[in-house]
Amino acid sequence: MTEARAAVAALHRYPVKSMLGEQLTAADVTARGITGDRALALHDTATGRIASAKHPRRWQRLLTLTATTDDTGVRITGPGLDTHSTDPAVSKALSELLGRDVTLTATPPAQARLDRADPDAVLRHGLTDDTPLTVSELGTGAPPGTFFDFAPLHLITTGTLDTITALHPHQPAAARRYRPNIVIDARTGGFPEDEWPGRDLRIGADLVLRVIAATPRCVIPTLAHGDLPRDTGALRVLADHHRIVPLPGLGPQPCAGVYAQVVQPGRIRPGDTVRPA
Repeated sequence: MTEARAAVAALHRYPVKSMLGEQLTAADVTARGITGDRALALHDTATGRIASAKHPRRWQRLLTLTATTDDTGVRITGPGLDTHSTDPAVSKALSELLGRDVTLTATPPAQARLDRADPDAVLRHGLTDDTPLTVSELGTGAPPGTFFDFAPLHLITTGTLDTITALHPHQPAAARRYRPNIVIDARTGGFPEDEWPGRDLRIGADLVLRVIAATPRCVIPTLAHGDLPRDTGALRVLADHHRIVPLPGLGPQPCAGVYAQVVQPGRIRPGDTVRPA
């Protein structure tokens, strides 16, 4: 990685877990990730679990909603909905839209869990009521009290997106299918992030990240994201061409991008250089 070939291409924040988010012109990054990222989530009162599009039969409609921040909180918009996190009726409006009793919350319940669809089962059989699910705890490598699945930041490179597109040319890879926080312009071919776990990266003048693992991909990239249609190839190309071991104890998984933790906070912008720390 060189300064001339690696720079921040885009920054993304997702104020409500599993909803569409917003692109940023600058971001403050702390130990809890980009300020305001996954600040809120939906708590399913029937199951006690956090709503996640990783359980698509129940929650894929979340990806029709967009969450953006303003001076007073988070605005949520989508087909048939325009509400705000400060509205006393926000949870009722979301419950009516989603057909389940949910509460918009900023505080994860104790030992918060979410359901995940098995990605290989989805590729074999599609989305059915019988698609196997696993239950995972939130925040395995994330700061306590957050809604991150594993870590506070997710990075992906333009090189990886270009490679996915080359392997699946009928539907060019869109970064938002993979829900990164930071898209890095690193067009080196292949999957550049494979060599990053265990390394520290400096972004801009101050931010230092520690890359901790490759990102195993689930069903989410295959789902419709707003105006992006469903595309099983977004996962299949990784299952067929890029299975690696992201963590000890796991077998080879379809991966794209990496998870990172924050070593030193900082403010970053598109165009900032990305280099070894």
